[in-house]
Amino acid sequence: MLKLKSLLGRLGKKQAELARNVDLSQASIAQIINHDIWPASLNQEDIKAGIREFLLTAGATENDLKDAFELAGAATNSPTPDKTSIEDDIMLLRKQQLTPAARRAFNLVRDPFEDVRQSDDVFMTPDSRYVRESLRMAAKHGGFIAVVGESGAGKSTLRRDLIDWINRDHQSVIVIEPYVLGMEDNDIKGKTLKASHIAEAIMAEVAPGVLPKRSPEARFRQVHHALRESQRAGNRHLLIIEEAHGIPIPTLKHLKRFFELEDGFQKLLGIVLIGQTELAEKLDERNPTVREVVQRCEVVTLRPLDLELEGYLQHRFKMADKVLADVMDNNAIEALRAKLTGRGSFSVLYPLAIHNVLTAALNEAAAIGIPRVTSDLISEV
Repeated sequence: MLKLKSLLGRLGKKQAELARNVDLSQASIAQIINHDIWPASLNQEDIKAGIREFLLTAGATENDLKDAFELAGAATNSPTPDKTSIEDDIMLLRKQQLTPAARRAFNLVRDPFEDVRQSDDVFMTPDSRYVRESLRMAAKHGGFIAVVGESGAGKSTLRRDLIDWINRDHQSVIVIEPYVLGMEDNDIKGKTLKASHIAEAIMAEVAPGVLPKRSPEARFRQVHHALRESQRAGNRHLLIIEEAHGIPIPTLKHLKRFFELEDGFQKLLGIVLIGQTELAEKLDERNPTVREVVQRCEVVTLRPLDLELEGYLQHRFKMADKVLADVMDNNAIEALRAKLTGRGSFSVLYPLAIHNVLTAALNEAAAIGIPRVTSDLISEV
């Protein structure tokens, strides 16, 4: 650690403020101050000149500047931020993109954290395997399932995997996806998704060209008839609603009626709801207004990748023809785990958070000129 750290403390200045003034990232400044590691792509003397100028403006003396860049001894651990601030910082982290310099430095033929291109790219955990099979059963036999997870937990990836399976294996399943742009759970915030909109979406897919009836009773009778005739022709039907946490309670209750449409013993419509954790709150069995829906709907929550972190990273870098050990060692992996779990107090080990932190670390490693992502770098991005 450089004496610069204690000098900043005496001057009442933060590393983040210094980073902004010398036009470096906070991670780069932390590497300089804590480990005397300087960005390889920049002139060290120019950086020192910028730091000296900042220190003088902050009230440092010439004597202070003489030994600011000398080593002061081992780095000390910084106080651990509180759980809420860590979670907020990570989950609100702007989407990161690999820089060309990082791709060259780590010889990455493709971005290991880009959206999956095919079903083989989907990493399967016990949770996601169960969800995958449940979604397929809902498509083939008419189930009712709600997939719940935090932002970036992989919900939409599993939806795309389902659609890919239907198309790739030529399943006779008609997918119905009402448009949810601007959907909110009340008319004050935005547009609500109503049962009539779902009926219109079903007719548009199952009986295109047939005008929906005007009266609600006639329209829903028309939907039942169209689904029954389509199923007798050999089709299955699956209603998928994304952003389902924005569905108003009355529409959730109406979904029970759609799910109960039958032809003898055969369900005519499978239903899949995909939404964030607010959806689970709406489908709470203690809420009497949705009790009948809850009794018919299975709620599955996608959990963090706590036990599968290393396997997930190996899978992702394999997609880019890269061995994980060439990019980061076990200490760096554990540092990533600690950063995204608050050392056991919470967990945001979801794909999106992992991608953002590691991409930022790879970019910083390339800028600084170190060959692998280190535990210190993970902690500081």
